[in-house]
This record gives sequence, C-alpha cells and structure tokens, in this order.
Amino acid sequence: MNPKLLPERIVCLTEETTETLYLLGEEERIVGISGFTVRPPRARKEKPKVSAFTSAKIDKILALRPDLVLGFSNLQADIARDLIKAGVAVYVFNHRSVDGILAMIRTLGALVGAEDRARALIDRLGEHMELVRRSGESLSRRPRVYFEEWDQPLISGILWVSELIELAGGENVFADVAGEPLASGRIIHDPHEVVRRAPDIIIGSWCGKKFRPEQLAARPGWETVPAVRDGELHEIKSSDILQPGPAALTDGLDQLAATIHRWAERRA
Repeated sequence: MNPKLLPERIVCLTEETTETLYLLGEEERIVGISGFTVRPPRARKEKPKVSAFTSAKIDKILALRPDLVLGFSNLQADIARDLIKAGVAVYVFNHRSVDGILAMIRTLGALVGAEDRARALIDRLGEHMELVRRSGESLSRRPRVYFEEWDQPLISGILWVSELIELAGGENVFADVAGEPLASGRIIHDPHEVVRRAPDIIIGSWCGKKFRPEQLAARPGWETVPAVRDGELHEIKSSDILQPGPAALTDGLDQLAATIHRWAERRA
C-alpha cells in the first residue's frame, strides 16, 4: 500500500488499540490516547490524554489534527458522532469475543499497513491460548467460576471473559448470559441466583475500583457459597482482562489459569 494513503495521526479513545499499535511497532502514528490507558506504561508518558471512556475533549482532539480516530462500542457513539460532524474519520470497533479481539488486531494492522506484523501477533496470541487450553484440559476437576464485573448492581462477565474462563479450565456459572453485548443484559437482579449456582471460585474485576472480598462475603446468604466458604475470592484488575485487546489474552488469561490451577491442585 502507498504509505501516503495510511493514517499518520491516530487518536485512540480506548486502551486496546493503543496497546495493539505499540505491539505492531506503529506507536509513532498515535497522537492522543485515553486517560485510562495503562498499557504499555510508556504510552502515558509519551502521548497526550484526550478522553475518558464515555466522554472526550473534542476540541483537544481536533487540535491534534487526527486523520483517524479509533473508538470502541456503542458507549462512544456520541463522541464518534461529534467527531464525524467535525469532519474526522472515525473507526469504531464493537467486538465482544476472543475471535473479535483477534479480528480487531487484523483490521487495525490493515489500517496502518502492518498486515504481516498483525498476522504474526495473532499467531503468537493463538499459540499462547492453545498452550493454556491444553493445560486446562489436564485438570482432574473443572471449578465453577463466577466472574463479577460490577457490584452495584451485580454484573457477570462479558463473552470474551467467559471464553477465557473455559480456556483456562473453568466453567462460567453465568455462561448463559455472557453473550449479551450490553452490561444491562448481564445484570443479576437476584443476588441469591449466585448462591444457587454455587461457584467454587469468585473473581472480582470491578471496572476500575478495588475489589472488596470482605464486602462480597458479607452479602446475605452468601456464606454458603463454596467460593466464600473456602476463601476462593480473587481479583483480576479490569485493565488486565476487561479491555478487549491483547492483554486479556495474555495477562488476564494467565491470571485466570493460575487461580484455577491452584484451586485444582488443592483438591487433587
């Protein structure tokens, strides 16, 4: 592709596209990032922060003269609308699965002329996931896992998290609603439904605030939940698993697998 046809000034409104562009060696194209970006750590030092998640500094973005803005999901639709009205090219990803994450990497690679490097990254991630899957298959018991994205109201894990739990050797107790793309579709209206599904492990990832296992354990009736009874209450930071990018398939998956394997080893 003619290099002159590729975007040279990209603003990333969420972390996963920033992380991916750095992994592809295309970070020089980035001129602005989300304030929630933590991957890679150097991005926060090198790039101006121009957005939160559902809000952005439109004037500041326009001042950067971007030729492409990358967003994610319906939650950034208003930001995308305002930028489009201002004449900016916007590409909004809307993936919710492991395959969707890999497709995002492939598409982003094509957008910046790094198709070969994107394929190589996808291959590396696929090989890593396959190793974790094989290790999970060796477990004599598969624990039942409840993944909590939020506590007020209770919200269970999104599809890629559910898929990663299965890859790591566990069974998501709310797999039946994991495919709901919006968080509102994964609200657990009756907290006792968690009690009824009796998870062996509970993982909290409260979208940017610290998981409080003592608060969870104190919920009425939850003392009978195997995970609460056995002290199997764990945290995975949302930046490690709830950003739909490479980190979820590496650090997030590895933390899931380590927790599940420790549980299985204690019961071997």
